[in-house]
Amino acid sequence: MGTPRPNFIVGIGGSAGALNAYKALLDALPSKTGMAFVIISHMNPAASSQLALILSRHTKMPVTVAAMAMPIQANHVYVIPPDADLFIDDHTFKVVSPRSKRNVQVDLFLTSLAAAMGAHAIGIILSGIDGDGATGCKEIKAKGGTTFAQDRSAEVGEMPLSAQATGCVDFVLSPAAMPGELLRLESTYKKRDAVRRRHN
Repeated sequence: MGTPRPNFIVGIGGSAGALNAYKALLDALPSKTGMAFVIISHMNPAASSQLALILSRHTKMPVTVAAMAMPIQANHVYVIPPDADLFIDDHTFKVVSPRSKRNVQVDLFLTSLAAAMGAHAIGIILSGIDGDGATGCKEIKAKGGTTFAQDRSAEVGEMPLSAQATGCVDFVLSPAAMPGELLRLESTYKKRDAVRRRHN
């Protein structure tokens, strides 16, 4: 038996100032939530990303750079590769490289996530410049999913504020406070699933 598919996939978007937010979020997350976490960070296309290595120090979950056709597993953290657009295709990753253009990677992934997971899609927008992620939050809400934006703790407020301006953000919280709401979503899902199983 391999690792199960996640009940929810959480897309986490960030840019300038987001590294501390990623760390705070992972520090507060239990290692077994039943969810998968995908970090979409703006980075220089020529850079060799050390993000997965850095973040692995803040969680007991495996942290891996996403690759083509890699299955998305529960209780894992994935990081977008440099110079790539990342999508979901039937619980696996689709990687398109080089990237289409700069500062759209969060929207592209969250839109793909909404289409793939519907109400089981979760979007989180953390510190960053520009408005990437706002359209993705709208797509997730349209499909019945859940969205978060970082509060005033964001080092750079443009991305979370742009998401909030859409009216499609459910929770505005510090990264350390977000896991509490994520765990409530998972708990509610499990209760509903148990009821459904009893009636089948």
